[in-house]
Amino acid sequence: MAAFRLCVLLVWATITAATAQSRVLPDKPSDTLDKEFHRQRREQLRKQLPARSVAVFFAAPVRNRANDVDHYYHQDPDFYYLTGYTEPNAVLIVYAEPQTINGKQVQDLLFVQPNNPQAELWNGKRLGVEGAATTLGITTQSNTSFKSYIDKATLQQVLVKPLPTDVRDDARDNADLYSLMEQFNAKKPNTDTKALETVMAQLREQKTPEELELLRKAVMISAQGQIEVMKAMKPNMSELEIQGLHEFVHNKYGAQHVGYPSIVGAGNNGCVLHYIESAKSSITNKELVLMDVGAEYKGYTADVTRTIPANGKFSPEQKAIYELVLQAQDAGIKQCIAGNQFAAPTIASQEVIADGLIKLGIIKNKSEARRYFPHGATHYIGLDVHDAGTYGPFKPNSVVTVEPGIYIPEGSPCDKKWWGIGIRIEDDILITEKGWENLSKLAPRTIADIEKMMAQPSALDDFKLPEIK
Repeated sequence: MAAFRLCVLLVWATITAATAQSRVLPDKPSDTLDKEFHRQRREQLRKQLPARSVAVFFAAPVRNRANDVDHYYHQDPDFYYLTGYTEPNAVLIVYAEPQTINGKQVQDLLFVQPNNPQAELWNGKRLGVEGAATTLGITTQSNTSFKSYIDKATLQQVLVKPLPTDVRDDARDNADLYSLMEQFNAKKPNTDTKALETVMAQLREQKTPEELELLRKAVMISAQGQIEVMKAMKPNMSELEIQGLHEFVHNKYGAQHVGYPSIVGAGNNGCVLHYIESAKSSITNKELVLMDVGAEYKGYTADVTRTIPANGKFSPEQKAIYELVLQAQDAGIKQCIAGNQFAAPTIASQEVIADGLIKLGIIKNKSEARRYFPHGATHYIGLDVHDAGTYGPFKPNSVVTVEPGIYIPEGSPCDKKWWGIGIRIEDDILITEKGWENLSKLAPRTIADIEKMMAQPSALDDFKLPEIK
């Protein structure tokens, strides 16, 4: 075991040295959003609330995986944005005006799960009431006292973000959270369950400098993962192995999670838009590998896609389709200008792809292009991979993807030489006052740059695990 660990350390030391020129990330990142950031977010929300109103947010529910095992907990993005709290069974109340409750003037109230030594023995330390108040800078109470606070403020309007309707209501999963919601609904049946979605989308669309710093790191980590996999890629690798290499690099740089299930599809699997099985055990010499992966860093997620040839060289047919997708992406990125309509990158990409498919003889008229490019090219990223936003004209300091693709699955009504080619190129684009910035440009995206990167040696080539029979 000691020898094995030493081998891993030596391998990663070599990787670190080999990528020193392209890697700009610290080995031990220490940045995080502080309580002042979250307080300012609540103040911005307060400005949008109607007079004599209150906004109520419930923490995300626990999701059961199987039997007595739960999925890793992930906080509701709006709740995290406003509080920084990462535990379940909590409620946030934001008042439009200060309220006097129990003789104390408050603007916000956070109800959290109290300390419980038995629960913490199994699931880790809780902040508890005092810890949450100190760490988060919010007036905090135990969630067991929530009921007594519901009617203590004089309010004319209640805006609430409800729990998902599919949450399980049982003692193991979300009993505390469900109890809080039921208490609230019983006392405040006439509530607005739609307005907060619009308000929060407006707030979260434009990122603050602190958010952009975290997003940049998430994107940089994801781009570095693409680089390392390009150098390590060999025929006969499995999709799961490639996925593991990406996520290994993410973890190396401090990204604890992926922002969404990693998509690694070789050959015809690359033609499945949200292929997450990674089931192909051996990638053939002539196949392309589509890799849509994004690291989540301190809650913020990237979304970067590259498509590369398993053997390091594109075939003529692969080149033709790749160049067309790249031209479409370039056209789409040029539309990422403040004031342009959100659909502009998609429309520009669609035009290029439709014209190109006709020239290649794959389709006869533009109306057929939808068969091979069936999705939009743009969405916001942030605390969600498909982040909240108005989807109106582009605004400065919002971050979007541009991700055109062409997918020609086996059996398509075109020459067989195109079958099994699935190509998507996706970059993360920051809208600025003066234009746009490609945050993921570190990851090679032209054919020449990809083939050059894939020809470089990889430190992982010498990392040989024993065979398991």
